[in-house]
Amino acid sequence: MASAVKQRRAYDPYRNIGYAYDGSAARVLDGEEVLQPRPQVRPRRQEIVRPKVEVRPAGKVSLFAVTGFAAVAVMAVLILWSYVQLSAISGEVVELNNQMSELQSEESALRVRYELAYDLGAIETAVTADGSMSRPQPGQIVYVDMTEADHVVVYQQEESAGSFFDSLEEIIGNILAYF
Repeated sequence: MASAVKQRRAYDPYRNIGYAYDGSAARVLDGEEVLQPRPQVRPRRQEIVRPKVEVRPAGKVSLFAVTGFAAVAVMAVLILWSYVQLSAISGEVVELNNQMSELQSEESALRVRYELAYDLGAIETAVTADGSMSRPQPGQIVYVDMTEADHVVVYQQEESAGSFFDSLEEIIGNILAYF
């Protein structure tokens, strides 16, 4: 096994420096100094170091924050409760509207029965048939002429020429009678 390793080293073309390509395009002449290319040096970047910041320890929960969250929770419950009441009232409104439409139809039926019960033609025939009432004769009809202007005559008016004190007494009497 050792001989196989020696054979591989002897055959390795890159180990023979005289015959191997060394990476430069310049030919090396005998007796000249071989210049090795210098590796490019990248400028070093300065590492950025984060400043050490002191972290404050976890604090206590603020009473104001707890009160605020409690207030928000109470408001949410109240809003939810108002929506429940609103839906219940809406259901009642629907029921009342249905009941109102039924009552309106019943009202129209009762109005028809009422008008049939008080039919003036039927009442007139019933009253004239038994003789308790009769139709007016042309001599019984009287027409009143209202074309003249209206005027009023007041009878039995007392005319008195009262004094100032009498009229004042009458005004005070009217005021006391009002209250």
